[in-house]
Amino acid sequence: MNKREEDKQSEKQSKKSHEEINQILIENFVHLQRIMSDQAVKIDKLTESITKLLQLFEMSARSFMSSSVIADTEKDKEFLDKMDTLLEQNKTIAKGLTLMEEKFRERVYGQRAEMPDLRQIRPMPQNPPSQESSDINNIKRLPRF
Repeated sequence: MNKREEDKQSEKQSKKSHEEINQILIENFVHLQRIMSDQAVKIDKLTESITKLLQLFEMSARSFMSSSVIADTEKDKEFLDKMDTLLEQNKTIAKGLTLMEEKFRERVYGQRAEMPDLRQIRPMPQNPPSQESSDINNIKRLPRF
């Protein structure tokens, strides 16, 4: 009886253990399916949120481009107008300085003198200190305006 009974008991226990294992596996699979379905729902919500966020970015980019282009072109136009005004003022100042220089040359040299070409002027040799004092006395003073 020992061996047969032990075999029967071991078969019953193994059937119970197999049934218990199967039951535990089924419970685990059901639990895993619940978790996976919850994760799928959460991923769907996340996808919807990302889609809404991308739409928001797209709308804000369109709004930014439409408003900033107008503002930038107005600012650029204003800046270019100021630069044009400044260039015109510089031209006027340059013409005035040229005329003043011509008038000054007429007063100093008498007739209208052409401006000498600086490339043709040779540098003066350095004089010894004794000659410098005599050269200073010979310098023509500029008229005061």
